[in-house]
Amino acid sequence: MLDSKLLRKNISEVALNLKRRGYTLDEKTWGELESKRKNLQGHTEDLKSKLNSISKEIGNLKKNSGNTAELEETALNLTRQIKEQNNNLDDLLIEIEDFSLTIPNLLDEDVPNGFDESDNLEIRRHGPRKDFSFLPKDHLELGRSNEIDMESGVRITGSRFKVLKREVAQLQRALINFMIDTHVSDHGYEEVYVPYIVNKDSLIGTGQLPKFEEELFKIDHQNHFYLTPTAEIPVTNLLREQIINSDRLPIKYVCHSPCFRSEAGSYGKDTRGIMRLHQFEKVELFQAVESSDSAESLEELTLHAEAILKKLELPYRVVSLCSGDIGFSAAKTYDIEVWIPSQEEYREISSCSNFRDFQARRLKARWRKTDEKKLELLNTINGSGLALSRTVLALLENYQQSDGSVIIPDILREYMGKTRILSSD
Repeated sequence: MLDSKLLRKNISEVALNLKRRGYTLDEKTWGELESKRKNLQGHTEDLKSKLNSISKEIGNLKKNSGNTAELEETALNLTRQIKEQNNNLDDLLIEIEDFSLTIPNLLDEDVPNGFDESDNLEIRRHGPRKDFSFLPKDHLELGRSNEIDMESGVRITGSRFKVLKREVAQLQRALINFMIDTHVSDHGYEEVYVPYIVNKDSLIGTGQLPKFEEELFKIDHQNHFYLTPTAEIPVTNLLREQIINSDRLPIKYVCHSPCFRSEAGSYGKDTRGIMRLHQFEKVELFQAVESSDSAESLEELTLHAEAILKKLELPYRVVSLCSGDIGFSAAKTYDIEVWIPSQEEYREISSCSNFRDFQARRLKARWRKTDEKKLELLNTINGSGLALSRTVLALLENYQQSDGSVIIPDILREYMGKTRILSSD
């Protein structure tokens, strides 16, 4: 959520920044709401002032045994009016908040301008693409049949659900352990385990609601429970309505969880296999820092996600998302894209974002210097470290051999207990 003071003082500058996203801020509606608020608050303060004066007058009259009946009746009427005005103001403030919740975050100045992913700016590349002496297969064609069982996923649930079996299931489990171990031991994150079900307030806090209601799996309408679309939500909400002393900063969490997304529509080649699913898993990275450390933390977290790909020796690139492609809550985002041989292109495997104080304002997540009373909003940063299905896919395709087997990268061999999978032997 944007700072209401900023909207009141610099509405034109805010509108200009948001226009870079392709978002048109309804300045007229905001102006009308603000005008109503000012009038209501002004009228209420006038009534309170009158009531205060009359109360003093009543007190003086009582000291002198005067008749206060008429003034007491006036005071009673004023009290009723103030209560009514306060109720009206409460309703209006809810309306203002509802309006504010639909406004996306401001973009950092260095976010490149553009309309869609074709305008994203490549920052760097790492590693050579695999040079095959044979025509590479896609991940569903590799090795023994039915290790990635999409048909069973359809039968059990529906389209875009998977079942992993035997060595491919083992590979995913090994990746989870490897990623978490790396982020804890090498990068200083604290591992957490969180619920897979979140409430409405949690989703509002991180910015998924109200905008992305249709992309969520709602499981309990009475209690407003949802399956989490990303571990970012429960992990970030660990700080909801918390006040953190500065000696605890930065806070760095790593978490593995399934993610559930009810994205509608067809995505062409992404509907084949495990590239885009309704249920998938991620290892999520999260940081909470002071505002002065926010930009640096995004760079650090992105490098932590990249480190996994470097250890796996997978070719990838990093792009800065343009203004028209960036997420609702993000001020700046780097996408890490891994090379997929069967598609002959780089595809997103991690999205690392700086939200500045946008989420913290919604969550009332604050910090203060130890032994001081002044409170400031935290800045939140998160990203995948990494998405599991796409990592599995990338490993299978990049490490495939002519016989359909797949070599296990050196770093994973201690987790797998083998050097090769999907062998016909």
